[in-house]
Amino acid sequence: MRSRYTAYAAGDLDYVWRTWHPRTRPEVLTPSGETWTGLEILDTVAGQHGDELGEVEFRAHYHLNRRSGTLHERSHFAVRARRWLYVDGELFG
Repeated sequence: MRSRYTAYAAGDLDYVWRTWHPRTRPEVLTPSGETWTGLEILDTVAGQHGDELGEVEFRAHYHLNRRSGTLHERSHFAVRARRWLYVDGELFG
């Protein structure tokens, strides 16, 4: 989770794409223009060595067009080829 946030913040969409599960990832990622300013991990479920699934609830803070915002999501991850991959997420309003 933290590495994907860092990749978003650095604009490394190739890394984001490579860490997205092939079953759910888009064909192409395009920059969205946010400047990411902070990450709060709120909760984790499983996701340890030996687990096959995991969840992370987080808030990611950003600026876009001189306004601040927050992305609040519970992300689902799965192990594939011994690597954790992002599957999907539930957004909180």
